[in-house]
Amino acid sequence: IYVDDIIFGCSTHALVVNFAETMCREFEMSMMGELSYFLGLQIKQTPQGTFVHQTKYTKDLLRRFKMENCKPISTPIGSTAVLDPDEDGEAVDQKEYRSMIGSLLYLTASRPDIQFAVCLCARFQASPRASHRQAVKRIMRYLNHTLEFEIWYSTSSSIYLSGYSDADFGSCRIDRKSTSGTCHFLGTSLIAWSSRKQSSVAQSTAESEYVAAASCCSQILWLLSILKDYGLTFEKVSLFCDNTSGINIAKNPVQHSRTKHIDIRFHFLRDHVEKGDVELQFLDTKLQIADIFTKPLDSNRFAFLRGELGVIHPFGMV
Repeated sequence: IYVDDIIFGCSTHALVVNFAETMCREFEMSMMGELSYFLGLQIKQTPQGTFVHQTKYTKDLLRRFKMENCKPISTPIGSTAVLDPDEDGEAVDQKEYRSMIGSLLYLTASRPDIQFAVCLCARFQASPRASHRQAVKRIMRYLNHTLEFEIWYSTSSSIYLSGYSDADFGSCRIDRKSTSGTCHFLGTSLIAWSSRKQSSVAQSTAESEYVAAASCCSQILWLLSILKDYGLTFEKVSLFCDNTSGINIAKNPVQHSRTKHIDIRFHFLRDHVEKGDVELQFLDTKLQIADIFTKPLDSNRFAFLRGELGVIHPFGMV
């Protein structure tokens, strides 16, 4: 049996040394020291926490698509941007466009701030137009502007699990489906995020928010099972939503006339709220972190939410 690359960590340096010595006695292996690079992710560890980034990959990406000298810009997508099939627009190389999208999707592993823009552009891979390619190039211009930004995981963060869900009602101009955005934190550290078009057309803002919250709840349950393997258990997880009507649907099963058309698979959220596994809490829209995964934002709003995600410049740390 051959094993390539093992990562391990312990709460103290003494435990690290002890485990390493035990493994070296049992197996033929070499120690490479403190983790700094793994599966394309660059890692910098400090006493205060850990930075994870893909700066080298980003530079290679910009160079490959001849964007290393492009003009920087402060957001990955314009606040008033609208992308549609643009059937009358100039067709572009589908292979190149898909290569761009695939490369950017890989980068979202450490750059959640581009998740929405990349996923939006990915919807047009079947028949890309010049306007779509221009939108992708804007993402690369943004990456050139934020080349050194990294995602931060603090060692001082408390251990509690929380989720944020949001939706942009009827945002897709093609089929009028809404976009769900979710993110999950362990303490103040971001551990999961998504931006996804909903599978069915919502009839109201409340319904789209309810569906997004159900998606967030599903991810919370999966995270709970994973964290349980690490000895971490939580009695109740907070799920933050900025729509009171959506919260009421989950808490009040009597509203049959308003909810009977919603796919039954989304109603498991109500079940877990009743069980006490998840607690839906109202959050002011200004503080809704998941907003960054649902729609284009102006530069000030975008920069604020990016910071809340923990995507920062390392020199900005005190």
